[in-house]
Amino acid sequence: MNNERLMKVLLSPVVSEKSSLAADSNRQYTFRVTTDATKREIARAVEKLFEVEVERVQVVNVKGKQKRFGNVSGRRSDWKKAYVRLKPGSDIDFAAGA
Repeated sequence: MNNERLMKVLLSPVVSEKSSLAADSNRQYTFRVTTDATKREIARAVEKLFEVEVERVQVVNVKGKQKRFGNVSGRRSDWKKAYVRLKPGSDIDFAAGA
């Protein structure tokens, strides 16, 4: 796998109450990833970007919601979410970059 591909796999961290609880209790971080990303690509991308060791990756395909804007009906696009569990002793601090 080339480095250019790995840099494009992770789109953004998912910051929510549920993801914060998972990070605190299980060393499990949540990311929005490209829809064609594999578990192995996601693990390597996290290891490369954050210099940590990944223990396990779980992925979820999130279906887009139906939305209405007045008379116009629309649909949000589908996306993929990855839960990445780190090995003991590894940690990601998103606030350090700010």
